[in-house]
Amino acid sequence: MRGFDPEFADLPDYILGITRTIWEDRGVDTLNRFYADDVIVRSPAGVVTGNDGVIAATLATLAEFPDRQLLGEDVIWTGDEEKGFLSSHRIVSTATHLGDGAYGPASGTRFVYRIIADCAAKDNQIYDEWLIRDQGAIVAQLGIDPRDYAAAQIEAEGGPERATRPFAPATDVAGRYTGAGDDGRVGVDYADLLTAIMAAGLGAVVDRYDRAAHLELPGGVTGHGWTDADRFWLGLRSAFPSATFTIHHRIGRHDEGEPPRAAVRWSLDGTHDGWGRYGAPTGAPVHVMGISHAEWGPRGLRREWVMLDDTAIWKQILLHTG
Repeated sequence: MRGFDPEFADLPDYILGITRTIWEDRGVDTLNRFYADDVIVRSPAGVVTGNDGVIAATLATLAEFPDRQLLGEDVIWTGDEEKGFLSSHRIVSTATHLGDGAYGPASGTRFVYRIIADCAAKDNQIYDEWLIRDQGAIVAQLGIDPRDYAAAQIEAEGGPERATRPFAPATDVAGRYTGAGDDGRVGVDYADLLTAIMAAGLGAVVDRYDRAAHLELPGGVTGHGWTDADRFWLGLRSAFPSATFTIHHRIGRHDEGEPPRAAVRWSLDGTHDGWGRYGAPTGAPVHVMGISHAEWGPRGLRREWVMLDDTAIWKQILLHTG
């Protein structure tokens, strides 16, 4: 790849390789090589600008989870050497809670959870990133309800008036990557499917999902089939029935040896004005950052991974209610 180190054969090799180098090989200093000085990293928790903040966050995580592994399940990507690339990298992370930190005193708990990171890269550096970690799965494995975790986080940060606000469009920082993805057929189809579901067209689940679809859902929940897909999407949408659903980025790929697959980054932006995944309506303004991956088989969508952060959503609700 022109502009990238010759050790990398293609974009997935670059993304998988630098992830291992930074985390498992303890090459935190290589963030100065592989991340731009002015990198912007957005997550449901907020926005980090500049490489110094990325390095600090990486060191803190390694101190809390020194044996952490990041196992790359897939890299769904688009772009070229001239304009740059966007990769949507799905990871299974394994780690043991061996140090004190953001999740409290060391507990010895062994975690397994997923992450999806959308990274814009050019000339051997990542310069824009959208990162969603399944925080709900992490705290659940500690025996903590995501709502209770969010409440404790607000208290630890000094209460509702002083607590850090989760990510919202008003606090976003304009970055250099302005692309919306590509027109790959499977990406367009998946974006259309999610749009239909969010427009209350829940019949799309039966019409377009394989009856035996395998689902990896927020909170570390594994589901199967039409009923579980319907329950998840209905529970999310019914919590924010008047919210605006937006597709921000889509990728569709057909690669040799792989099923057709798609990556879509999306959001719900509006009010917690309905019963559903987050309990009784509170009127809280809420922004849901989401990234989903999907694979297709001969009978429709047969595997789906949905990533959002339940703790960040609960934090927005609790900050509103006090």
